[in-house]
Amino acid sequence: MIPKELFAKIRRIEIRTKGLVNNVFGGEYHSAFKGRGIEFSEVRPYQVGDDIRSIDWNVTARTSETFVKIFEEEREQTLLLVVDISGSSDFGTQDKFKREIAAEICAILGFSAIKNNDKVGLLLFSDQVELFVPPKSGRRHVLRLIRDMFAHQPQSTGTSLQVALNHILRVIRRRSIVLLVSDFLDKDFERPLRMVSRRHDTVAVQLTDPRETILPPLGLVTLFDPETKQSQLIDTGSRSVRNVFQQSSAQANKQLKSLLRKARVDHVEITCGEDFVDPLAKFFRARAQIV
Repeated sequence: MIPKELFAKIRRIEIRTKGLVNNVFGGEYHSAFKGRGIEFSEVRPYQVGDDIRSIDWNVTARTSETFVKIFEEEREQTLLLVVDISGSSDFGTQDKFKREIAAEICAILGFSAIKNNDKVGLLLFSDQVELFVPPKSGRRHVLRLIRDMFAHQPQSTGTSLQVALNHILRVIRRRSIVLLVSDFLDKDFERPLRMVSRRHDTVAVQLTDPRETILPPLGLVTLFDPETKQSQLIDTGSRSVRNVFQQSSAQANKQLKSLLRKARVDHVEITCGEDFVDPLAKFFRARAQIV
């Protein structure tokens, strides 16, 4: 039985995201993620301007009339939502935690996928695979995935992108769209990421909270790491401390972008507290022009 509060939250997300899918993302999703290839549809009589390489010589010989083969894009695809639910996903200094924003982003992509008759699956991970739901189609299935993103209680607080990526390599055989939603506060995952990217159309959605990049001058503050459970007292009143923190964050982000670029993984950066619709829509439009 779903608690009333969770049911109401899921319902609000469904209403909001369905509106976005119908007005913004439905066509963008179709354009950004092309089908796996083309498949034969039918033959028809040759028309002026047709490519002679498409002539079906067998049919032409039998009928004594020139026929050409018609191919259509094979549309059905699989979208795998891979979501980081480690301790840092429950961090947020704005109006929502990262995990809530991740669920809304996945809802938009999930409903966009089923509108295009694609299947949708879910992998939740910390430093272990927390939950894997095999891909299926349909509204009820997507609603189930949204529920799982909110309701699942992680067994661990750590992060291991390597574990999640290796699981994808084991269980997803057919080429799919892999949407990796995380803050990417982890190391040593470049090799499995490259392997996943070679097999699947991979997109990294990076969630960043403003307080993870810039510290306000609040004097002595205790910073708590929700993944390691360690605390550290720092003086945010010191300009040099704030500068070192900001530079360290900027350097880590630069390294991540370089890693994703080398692995040929598309990258969307979402800042908590800001509307994520615009950067997502911009990414889809840009990608549709090069796919």
